[in-house]
Amino acid sequence: MGREEQIEEREVLDSIFPDEISDISETEYRISIPLDIPDDEAEPPVMLLTVRYPEDYPDKAPMLELSAPQNTTPHQYLNVAEDKDQLLTGLEATVEENLGMAMVFTLVSAVKEAAEQLVEERKEAAARVHEEAVLAAEREENKKFHGTPVNSETFLKWREGFLKEMEEARVREEEERLAEMKKARIKEPAKLTGRQLWEGGLAAAVEEEGEEDGMPTADLQKLKVGE
Repeated sequence: MGREEQIEEREVLDSIFPDEISDISETEYRISIPLDIPDDEAEPPVMLLTVRYPEDYPDKAPMLELSAPQNTTPHQYLNVAEDKDQLLTGLEATVEENLGMAMVFTLVSAVKEAAEQLVEERKEAAARVHEEAVLAAEREENKKFHGTPVNSETFLKWREGFLKEMEEARVREEEERLAEMKKARIKEPAKLTGRQLWEGGLAAAVEEEGEEDGMPTADLQKLKVGE
């Protein structure tokens, strides 16, 4: 009875998937499952579901295997080699519910829906990450225009810096003022009187200068002493 049901199911599947199904043996075949991914510019991913009937199928679960076509690049959001265990595990409940009945078409529909849902969830997650990155960049850009929010902590920090700058400016001004006062206290060397010149051993030079000018030395000395 089991073999008859297997042959009947295989004929039905051939009418449903005329271009997607291919036999491997009398009890084993492979079905190509293209996924429908909305708003996806990439090539739609394709899964290959290999089905092998045990002798007691459909009272016993079929043996299933998922793979990707050879020489294909994994889709951005689906890698059949990495995701097949998750997808096949998700079919276990469907298999249990359909024991005793032809179930391959139901399994193909279920695994197709699960894969498409997985792709959609990953697309949405990637979109959220991208959106958050854009918002973060916008927030950083807006900081340039809004400045730092004022609170008690930022105010105290600003006040400390402001007072420090004011003290440094006061110290500079004081240093400059003291420097100017020091310069003002420096006087030109005082001129020596005649007596000081005489005592300093310079009188002779003065006498010679007086004789050259036609003024008697004695008169020059009186003049100098009178000063």
